[in-house]
Amino acid sequence: MKRLAWFTPLPPERSGIATYSSEILGLLTDVYDVDIIVDSLPLQGNGDDRHISAYDFSWRQIKHPYDLIVFQLGNAKCHDYIWPYMFRYPGLVVLHDGQLHQARARLLLQQKRYEDFRAEFEYNHPDARADIAYLGIAGLLGSLHYFWPMLRTVVNSARMVAVHNTVLVRELQDRFPEARIDRIRMGVPNAADASRAEHIRTRHNISPETVVFAAFGRVTPEKRIAHTFRALAAMVSRTPQVHLLIVGEPVPYYDAIAEAQRLGVADRVTFTGYVEDRDLDDYIACADVCLCMRWPSSGETSASWLRCLAGGRATIVTDLHHTIDVPALVTRGTWTPSPSVEVAPIKQNASAPTGGPSGLPLCVSIDIMDEENSLQVAMERLARDRTLRRELGNRAKRFWAARHTLKHMQADYLRVISLALDSPSGITPPLPHLRPDGLETARDILKDMGMSVDILGRA
Repeated sequence: MKRLAWFTPLPPERSGIATYSSEILGLLTDVYDVDIIVDSLPLQGNGDDRHISAYDFSWRQIKHPYDLIVFQLGNAKCHDYIWPYMFRYPGLVVLHDGQLHQARARLLLQQKRYEDFRAEFEYNHPDARADIAYLGIAGLLGSLHYFWPMLRTVVNSARMVAVHNTVLVRELQDRFPEARIDRIRMGVPNAADASRAEHIRTRHNISPETVVFAAFGRVTPEKRIAHTFRALAAMVSRTPQVHLLIVGEPVPYYDAIAEAQRLGVADRVTFTGYVEDRDLDDYIACADVCLCMRWPSSGETSASWLRCLAGGRATIVTDLHHTIDVPALVTRGTWTPSPSVEVAPIKQNASAPTGGPSGLPLCVSIDIMDEENSLQVAMERLARDRTLRRELGNRAKRFWAARHTLKHMQADYLRVISLALDSPSGITPPLPHLRPDGLETARDILKDMGMSVDILGRA
């Protein structure tokens, strides 16, 4: 049996990737001998000898090398511990975001490693002006980091890279033609019996007749929360029986509660805070329409959206280039409310290939160039049209069953891991700080003492 080291956050870390890893690992441990490498173990232990602190990984690798190391890499802070190991021990990198500038810059600049950031930026983007890195060091790039994804170090050094959508595969192959890049379909479990959905409405004082819209995940501006509040404010005079659930953990840099109060919709919005995974299906079933929008986007595949599909919910998403293969009703202009399920004047995305068993639209997609108007139109239409909500939900469930179950993800992981086992290591970037050997502090001390000979050597 092949031995794998699997670097990932795990629950109780409040991370979508932590949940994702716990779900897929349950389907792989019968095939592979997997050690899960986490940032640190709780002092009292966790009762699972497969969980290994990253601090113990190196000596284990020297003593008994793993056949393959798998790195689950995203932009959240809970992945910070992975970076020092990824270059020294190349493996299969599962890339959950199409850009890593945001995470890498934050980590390096927080550690005041300004020269390391500058060197990595210039290596990742040799065609960019050198002074752009200094804007990053000064904290002036803001959302411009999306233009410089800082992926070359990761992709070039890996044995293989996997992502979750075909558009990102093509983009990375164009940028890195020598790299081995493949797709793993993201899968989520079937929706549990949501027997407590009505209890959720009762808990939050929402009547059975009210049409509930719900958004899931960390409450950030990128989820288009403010736009949703404005759409809600615009429609309530014509569609009074509507309510919005914001299901997720708040973030310190965005006060969504104050935003709802400012826009006059606080009495129609309920903030649940963080919800445990075991309760999530009940909240999804409680909703009539799920809002799964994001802008700007890093090319990520939304697990929360897939869970809404598995729950058979009508969904509203942002019309993004990497979701072109999803059959959708794309809102442009007006959409006159009607009791029928006709699709005009909303146009089906003509450039999208057949996306499920029928190829019929399974969600409503918001044109980012006309976002507020399109969102208001879509929310108002779906609030009024129960038949359309039901039909979109049924198609969503079929789409999930055809493409995004855990069994689909398991099959793709087995295939990609097999390919990665036969792949050589990539090209190590010529940046010494990416392959530390643990002796850097000692060298710095000796340098300050005027030692001109490195008696410790370099690994």
